[in-house]
Amino acid sequence: MGLFSFLRGANINDGVQQFDDTEGAVLVDVRGKDEYRQGHIPGSVNVPLQSLTNIKKYAGKDTPLFVYCLSGARSGRAVGMLVDMGYKTVTNIGGIASYRGEIER
Repeated sequence: MGLFSFLRGANINDGVQQFDDTEGAVLVDVRGKDEYRQGHIPGSVNVPLQSLTNIKKYAGKDTPLFVYCLSGARSGRAVGMLVDMGYKTVTNIGGIASYRGEIER
């Protein structure tokens, strides 16, 4: 790990693997509904950033959440909002733009 490796941001591919390995976790796509319909990671739920209070339909405060968007910026904001809402385990896994796995439409 280099001195400035933290500048690279989250690796969504590693994050999806962490999600798969975490029992009871929820994978949350915070992009808009149209973006989600264009392609998303299988098994994810769509809770757009502007509707983040709707997360309660999918997860309790103790549920591990793995959050992504297009680039990692919105998911970063979402993590802060979710923590402020009382969610205990929230991880920004970055942006789907660099995802190398299967995409569902």
